[in-house]
Amino acid sequence: MLTVGDRFPDFHLKAVRPGPEGLALASAFTEIGPETDAGKWKIVFFWPKDFTFVCPTEIVAFGKLAGDFADRDAVVYGVSTDSEFVHLNWRLHHDELRSLPIPMLADIKRELAGACGVLDRTEGVALRATFVVDPDGIIRFASVNDLSVGRNPNEVMRVLDALQSDELCPCNWNKGEAVLKPAA
Repeated sequence: MLTVGDRFPDFHLKAVRPGPEGLALASAFTEIGPETDAGKWKIVFFWPKDFTFVCPTEIVAFGKLAGDFADRDAVVYGVSTDSEFVHLNWRLHHDELRSLPIPMLADIKRELAGACGVLDRTEGVALRATFVVDPDGIIRFASVNDLSVGRNPNEVMRVLDALQSDELCPCNWNKGEAVLKPAA
C-alpha cells in the first residue's frame, strides 16, 4: 500500500458529477484526472461497493463536510470499483445520495485502487482507504479500515487542519488549539 511520502498515482476516471447535474443522464458524467483541481489538497477515499450498508454512511458524511474541506482549499473524491452507471443509479435511488456534493469516481479497471495497493485480496474490491494528498501530489496521510468498519471524516478534517498548520500538533489537537514548540 502507498503511504506517507509516496506520490499519489496519476489517474483519469469517469465520475458522476456532484449535485443536481449528477442526476440527469445528459449531464451526469465527467472525467477526473490530475489536472482537475490542480494545486488543491485532495481527500481521496475508497469504498468497497455501491448499494451496501456502511458505504453510504461514509459517503454522506464526507459529502456533509465538502464545504468545510473546500474552505481549506481541498476537494473530496469518492472512489469505488463500480461503474459510473452504477454510481448514478445508486444516487437516483438513495435519498441521502441524491444531493451529494462530491463526485463519485468509477475505477472499474481497478487501476487506481491497484496502484494505491488498496484492493481486498479476497473480494477484489477497494478497501476503506483514505488518502490526504497535498497540492504537489504527495500523500501526507493514509488510512485503511476493515471492510465492516466505517471511518470518521471529521478525523480526516482534523488531520488536514494539522497538516496545513505546518506545526507540531499533539494528540487530539484541533484547529485553533496550541501547537507544540520545541525547546531552542
